[in-house]
Amino acid sequence: MMLNVIVTIGKDSQVLQLARQFGREVFAADDITEALDIVQRTNPELIIFDNHFNHINIKKFVNALDKKSNLCIVSIGNDINSSQAFLDAGANYCIQGEKEYHKLNEIVNKIKGIAVDNVNSFFADEFAASVMMVGKSKAALHSLKMIKIVAASQCNPVLIIGETGTGKEVAARAVHNLRCSNQPFVALNCAAMTANLLESELFGHVKGSFTSADREKTGLIELAACGTVFLDEISEMPLDLQAKLLRVIQEKKFRKVGGTEEIECKATIMASSNRNLMLEVQAKRFRADLYYRLDICPVALATLSSPQRRDDIPVLAEYFLKTSQICPQKTGKITSITKMAIEALQRHDWAGNVRQLKNIIDRAILLENTDKIGLDSIVFDSSRFEECSDEPLAETIKDFSLEKAEKQLIARALQETNWQKTKAADLLGISRATLYAKVKQHSIEIKDEEESEQLQQPIPSECIKS
Repeated sequence: MMLNVIVTIGKDSQVLQLARQFGREVFAADDITEALDIVQRTNPELIIFDNHFNHINIKKFVNALDKKSNLCIVSIGNDINSSQAFLDAGANYCIQGEKEYHKLNEIVNKIKGIAVDNVNSFFADEFAASVMMVGKSKAALHSLKMIKIVAASQCNPVLIIGETGTGKEVAARAVHNLRCSNQPFVALNCAAMTANLLESELFGHVKGSFTSADREKTGLIELAACGTVFLDEISEMPLDLQAKLLRVIQEKKFRKVGGTEEIECKATIMASSNRNLMLEVQAKRFRADLYYRLDICPVALATLSSPQRRDDIPVLAEYFLKTSQICPQKTGKITSITKMAIEALQRHDWAGNVRQLKNIIDRAILLENTDKIGLDSIVFDSSRFEECSDEPLAETIKDFSLEKAEKQLIARALQETNWQKTKAADLLGISRATLYAKVKQHSIEIKDEEESEQLQQPIPSECIKS
């Protein structure tokens, strides 16, 4: 779970790196005056004081805040006996040093208004919760196992493979957090930059090395120090730059663009690809020597549609419902997803994997007007929004009775399964015998084109909750 803005106060680099695990934007202030200025400009959700500040400093900060401010303040202490003094001064939580850094995950969940017990039920174990790897399927457990093996080793480089949207950066951060959470994690998308810009970002450059180089630049490998450089979509890296990266991996040294000084590379190099790198090697789009250097102990992430991971779809859907911030005024009001909606999610072919599923659930939250996400709010094809009608959805049923709604629901299920009654019964969550009885009761059959068109009309969400 990530917050939008976090501010750290102090000069402890470990606290800053800790904050980066939970904040999309993290600002660092050296003192209270600077922190107050940042708070006024950025509207953060969380303030973290490092252990160089006492309870008097915190009280001074709290007194200077706007009284309407709803900030959460966490202090890092060294003495358990001083915790109450920090709390009395205005801190919401007090963490006792590095041994309790893991508690920040629970604090962030509470800020988001999520019950910790509920959230933890979506993860395979305590580690998975700390790095936000949702899922308990066979595939999820295998990926988790490989992450733990690689993180506990000195394996460098680390290759993470999986289709778009499977969570490759989440896996990379998991390895990083287990191995060196107090060090920087820097990510670079190789597909988003030109060759020259990519080289400059990665290695840095000296002043005057090219036309626009008006000052010296520190590259990401140097900035990462003893942490991690994550190269997303490495298959898009130009061949000549691949050769330079290979040298860094083998020699543990590099030079800035236009420079002559050898700089030591202390960082772990992690790379990801959504393509089959062996096929890319065969097509001469990827260097074979770099591939074999990367392919030590790859972490593979299964697609959401694979048989080994389909069991995670309901778990992920419920998790995204519980943690979504797409519509704050609906937070906690939509409590669940109906059985038919879940079944529709499980039948879908997830080309965009976990990222696509999250978007579908966010869209459903925006569309749903009841306390449960129903089938009618699960929109896979956004082109449906191009269909305009002045007639309210509920008015598509002229005889708005329970009997009429049940008839249309059963007819719709039969139509979607090409009148295969066993599949239709499974879709509706009833037995085949019950379906036969209902079909006979309502005299459901397609008699002509006009009735067929009526059966294709969308069914209001009020009628399809289960």
